[in-house]
Amino acid sequence: MQKRQLGNTDLMITPLGVGAWAIGGGGWAFGWGPQDDADSVNAIRAAVDAGMNWVDTAAVYGLGHSEEVVAKALEGMTAKPYVFTKCGRVWDENRVIGKRLKRDSVRAECEASLQRLGVDSIDLYQMHWPEPDEDVEEGWTAMAELQAEGKVRWIGVSNFSKAQMERAAAIAPISTLQPPYSMLTREVEAEILPHAGANGIGVICYSPMGRGMLTGAMTRERIAAMPEDDHRKRWAQFQEPALTKNLELVEKLREIGERYGVAPGEVALGWVLRRPEVTGAIVGLRSPAQLDGVIQGMEFRLSAGEDDEISFYL
Repeated sequence: MQKRQLGNTDLMITPLGVGAWAIGGGGWAFGWGPQDDADSVNAIRAAVDAGMNWVDTAAVYGLGHSEEVVAKALEGMTAKPYVFTKCGRVWDENRVIGKRLKRDSVRAECEASLQRLGVDSIDLYQMHWPEPDEDVEEGWTAMAELQAEGKVRWIGVSNFSKAQMERAAAIAPISTLQPPYSMLTREVEAEILPHAGANGIGVICYSPMGRGMLTGAMTRERIAAMPEDDHRKRWAQFQEPALTKNLELVEKLREIGERYGVAPGEVALGWVLRRPEVTGAIVGLRSPAQLDGVIQGMEFRLSAGEDDEISFYL
């Protein structure tokens, strides 16, 4: 299995890793509706068996629940995947999410994540969002302290602008960046990906299949039937006028995929991984069956002509 060095770390990662956002379950602001924990555990194990060697989660996913599910999946594994998680989002007894990057909060979050995950050290600890902006330096300093203490092995950022990365890098090196990147979210192409590439920052992209829109399994009927606590119902890409355009794009991905025996989602993954700055892409899996629609994305890459075909729809 092909592996690439992630930024300036000693982590050699596969092109795809397991995303644990959705397995946090429903009942919180950015949930994906109710999930079956047993299916989630089996999905992670199946992905690792298929060759993926990293799992990306966050404390806020399911308000701690995603990390607990990841821990269950890791139990008994002989060759465990790298575990990446994030800080900067906290919640209260009413499940209201807040934004905090104060030193004591970051340190407390790390301790809580270590306990939920059942690990002695987190392989990659990421600042989930640069919010509040005025506390980025304080939060990043705290993360560098945690790295020096061995609580976390490497530190990275997520959803940062170029300017915010420059501010953080003045305090301690940034190993990784996790931005949203897909055919539906291309804003990072202008300066963020080039900045990461020029500065040796490893990039792992989230939502490379547009939160499920580009998998080929999404229909108007399925979207209409989504539970009310699935946050995607509120996302513009799942609503008109974007919806019609996106479904047309999926048919083009299906057409290209049929030439090679791959699914539309695997074409979408190949499109993201074509960028030289991108080290890996995060694929959300909620059941072992979903692996069939993504696993060939590990190796599939588009030709220049096929890239042009897709560009017509973007």
